[in-house]
Amino acid sequence: MAKPKKRYVCAACGSVSHRWQGQCPDCAEWNTLAEDVPATVFSQKHDLSSGGRAVEFVELDTPGEELVRQPTGLAEFDRALGGGLVPGSAVLMGGDPGIGKSTLLLQAAAKIAKDGRSTVYVSGEEAAGQVRMRASRLGLADAPIKLAAATSVRDILTTLGTMEPPKLLVIDSIQTMHSDTIEGAPGTVSQVRGCAFELIRYAKENGTALVLVGHVTKDGNIAGPRVLEHMVDVVMSFEGERSHQYRILRALKNRFGAVDEIGVFAMAGQGLEEVSNPSMLFLSGRDTPLAGSAVFPALEGTRPVLIEVQALIVRLQSGATPRRAVVGWDNGRLAMLLAVLESRCGLNFSSAEVYLNVAGGYRLSDPAADLAVAAALVSALADKPLPAQSVWFGEVSLAGEIRPVSHAGLRLREAAKLGFTSGAGPQDVENSSGLNYRALKQLANLVDQVMASQ
Repeated sequence: MAKPKKRYVCAACGSVSHRWQGQCPDCAEWNTLAEDVPATVFSQKHDLSSGGRAVEFVELDTPGEELVRQPTGLAEFDRALGGGLVPGSAVLMGGDPGIGKSTLLLQAAAKIAKDGRSTVYVSGEEAAGQVRMRASRLGLADAPIKLAAATSVRDILTTLGTMEPPKLLVIDSIQTMHSDTIEGAPGTVSQVRGCAFELIRYAKENGTALVLVGHVTKDGNIAGPRVLEHMVDVVMSFEGERSHQYRILRALKNRFGAVDEIGVFAMAGQGLEEVSNPSMLFLSGRDTPLAGSAVFPALEGTRPVLIEVQALIVRLQSGATPRRAVVGWDNGRLAMLLAVLESRCGLNFSSAEVYLNVAGGYRLSDPAADLAVAAALVSALADKPLPAQSVWFGEVSLAGEIRPVSHAGLRLREAAKLGFTSGAGPQDVENSSGLNYRALKQLANLVDQVMASQ
């Protein structure tokens, strides 16, 4: 590349000279020439400081069109979304294969279409006949959904450009879409990012609610570039064990609502059914009190859900290394809780196998479950059932203290609504539920209470 030549520009009149001199030859001013390096061809080509379109700035209090949420017709779906679909929003839904993502979206699309709002469903994984077969099985064959089987984003956007923008656009799935302007096979990082960008731009410009179905990896994360989750407005996860009936729709990111709300569904022969009272689903079959069983009032957003925690202690006679098996809870937190029970309460679990299970395949991450797990472990170790119709909640510290948790009153009110009569947890809890509540200061108080029970 040729070395750029020096030039000198007059600060007074702007004239250019290729050599410095004390007086400007044009305006006769003295000491006004300053050195300036001209722009190279490369810098001129990549200079973004000019040639663009002016951007209009507005104030935060500028009045504009109010965005009204569109209900999907599924109350549990709307709850997880924060109240419904926002026009112009982009929703990314991930979940394990066969968990029911396509079934849920087909049911929601059918209800929206029957409500008189235009709906487009584009399937890149199934033929149109296969989608119609599923709709017939679900009793949705009469829904006025515009159905297509396509994978080319150019074809999809060209077709949508010839019609009135729909209220809902479902793309199943984003990993099957491809753009002819990007090299690579469908599902690659560049294809997923580019296709998602074009579809999201269409949704924003036309006020269409866009729902993208995303594949997941073996670790449960949404496949493709991480930037895909940043591009969309809402990231949802459809969870559940295929061997269990229930399914949980959870919002992992939501620009229009809370991220801790959940929707609960049950898989049935006619598709996914809403579960308005999930506590009854996870507490079924508790007719006889058994040792090692404790009920924990979990909190998912603003919804309390009562969960059964089960523990089993097996004494080893051979001196073999005891096993610790956990389903639905954190392994490390169980090890910490066992250490606190041994160190602060004098219990011995070193020669026993410990099995812990959260009933119904539910996954607990709330630290308030510590006390319920501890109650189940102590009950199983002593082989004494916990008091009937009782709930347990509270966080356990390494010093053995029972620490307060959020929304304790809401947890107790839900327990009272379902017929529970007593509860135990941290101190300084406002109890307006009518339950017989016992405040515990130390984990040793729990051990004394369980050991003294008949």
